[in-house]
Amino acid sequence: MEVEVLKEWFTLENIMEVIEHYRAIGPIPGILLPMLEAFLPFLPLVIFVMANANAFGLWFGFLFSWVGASVGALLVFLLIRRYGQKRFLSFLKKSPKVKKLMAWLERHGFGPLFLLLCFPFTPSAVVNIVAGLSKISIYQYMLAVIAGKMVMIFTISFVGYDIRSLITQPIRTAIVGVVIFILWLVGKQIEIRLNKNVEKEKQIS
Repeated sequence: MEVEVLKEWFTLENIMEVIEHYRAIGPIPGILLPMLEAFLPFLPLVIFVMANANAFGLWFGFLFSWVGASVGALLVFLLIRRYGQKRFLSFLKKSPKVKKLMAWLERHGFGPLFLLLCFPFTPSAVVNIVAGLSKISIYQYMLAVIAGKMVMIFTISFVGYDIRSLITQPIRTAIVGVVIFILWLVGKQIEIRLNKNVEKEKQIS
């Protein structure tokens, strides 16, 4: 019940008031809120991103949200990668669904991670945990998080900053779709190069 009450408090107006109240410490609240969502997934990331875009402007709001969400996701990944084999977390790997997701991520690497993280309503906490438990390389994971979160957070920032422009300026909306495609292509090429480097290192060793 307390969680439900907490959820109801997290409105766009309330979050903007918090950011304005702590304006003296600069972008720290704008970065910390999205970072906190990575550990507490019931918190509304969409509201945090929209509040940042309105409080700091489109570009700075996007930047602060992107940094916070990416760092938070990376910290969760590293914690699971470090302690996921411990007894108190071993139950995670026993779940059939988790095993299937782990195998799927290990087979496909960057592609599915990037696409999953592009969408704002994907359970990113689950993705971070499964990725941490899997054998996917930290480089593939970081690339997918940085690129995927960039697309997702910019889209939310863009929509939250000026909702009317989606209708009145469809060209700008189309640009978002083009950016997603370009980032996917670039990320895929970087992944191929990373895999080649890993294979070379294995052969040398």
